Amino acid sequence: MIEIVIRKYLASQLDVPVYLERPDTPPESFVLFEKTGSGKSNHILSATFAFQSYGKTMLETAQLNERVKDVVEGLLTLDDIYKVQLNSDYNYTDTTTKQYRYQAVFDIGHY
Repeated sequence: MIEIVIRKYLASQLDVPVYLERPDTPPESFVLFEKTGSGKSNHILSATFAFQSYGKTMLETAQLNERVKDVVEGLLTLDDIYKVQLNSDYNYTDTTTKQYRYQAVFDIGHY
């Protein structure tokens, strides 16, 4: 399952916790990611993932987002991944909880 591969890699490269679902009591800074879509063509798999960076200030959150983008691009060093392409990234502050958040969306090809 590609989510496990990605989570394991991100957790080994980042100095903040990485989750597949939001914890009940989240830390001040963390990364949450989810698969938002996937496809298969000629037996080749691809998926779109949204990586959400959370922090205690807007600056820290933006900096974490930049680190996440660098680390996600490093997935290309893994045998399971053949393509990593940044689709978009943007400020995605949660207006309901007033928690700073950035989101980076990547298209990832995997085996």
